[in-house]
Amino acid sequence: MSFPFFTARHVPRLARIIGLLSLALALAGCSTLKLGYSTLPEIAYWWLDSYIDLEDGQSQRLREDLQRLHAWHRANELPRLVALLERMEKLAPQDATPAQVCAFEPELRERYAAARERAEPAIVTNALTVTPAQLDHLQRRYARNNRDFEKNWIRPPPAEQIDRRMKLVGDRLEAVYGTLTEPQRAALRRHLEASPFPAAQVLAERKRRQQDTLAVLQRLTAQQVSLGDARAALRGLLDRFTESPDPAYRAYQAESVQDLCRMVATVHNAAGPPQREQAARRLRGWQRDLGELSSAP
Repeated sequence: MSFPFFTARHVPRLARIIGLLSLALALAGCSTLKLGYSTLPEIAYWWLDSYIDLEDGQSQRLREDLQRLHAWHRANELPRLVALLERMEKLAPQDATPAQVCAFEPELRERYAAARERAEPAIVTNALTVTPAQLDHLQRRYARNNRDFEKNWIRPPPAEQIDRRMKLVGDRLEAVYGTLTEPQRAALRRHLEASPFPAAQVLAERKRRQQDTLAVLQRLTAQQVSLGDARAALRGLLDRFTESPDPAYRAYQAESVQDLCRMVATVHNAAGPPQREQAARRLRGWQRDLGELSSAP
């Protein structure tokens, strides 16, 4: 089963600083996973710097916070992910229903929530140091990202969007199963054609989150606030990332998870014995690598 390798695209993004700690599960190969996970604090630092344009005084604190968060995640969360992958491996040789695929989703949310809770103090203390100039930089970065999203997902004709989705999803699936057969690719394309990506709705939610983030940070930096008030404001922001105030978008999120489960089940059930064995080997390799990472001194 390959469900965890799609979560970055289908479950709510609580905070990028947290999401980067789960990025290793989306990497293509076992050796790449080890290298990628080990370098996540540095990747996270440079990602955040590209959005905020960090000053010297902020850089050292952020690097230390990311290293502590990474150490906690390695010791506490990787063993749980190994256990999750073990259960997926047991399902690999047999057919799977969409409900069986979706059964993994609540635990993945729990692991994401645990990382968010652990990261929250660092998010608060670092957010309180953001300057007006950095907020301007963040706003410009948001605008650039939105233009890129429009270029890739709003302007292209439907057929081109399907091709792009086929590439993204196909690459993830082939990381688990190996090369997809023509019947599998045809089934995948039919599924994507029947489940259009609501790009305009997703862009509207992205902009809502961006404006929400800017408003909260502006409020925190424009006046002296207590640590408790800052924590409450940022917790509310993250809650709104988890569960959008827009009921239509919440409905889309729920349906997208179900749609993902149907898609994975369809492709998995069309896999022959060699592909299923490939999936089982890949899942065992990830278990081995994550286990070694979690026990490393």
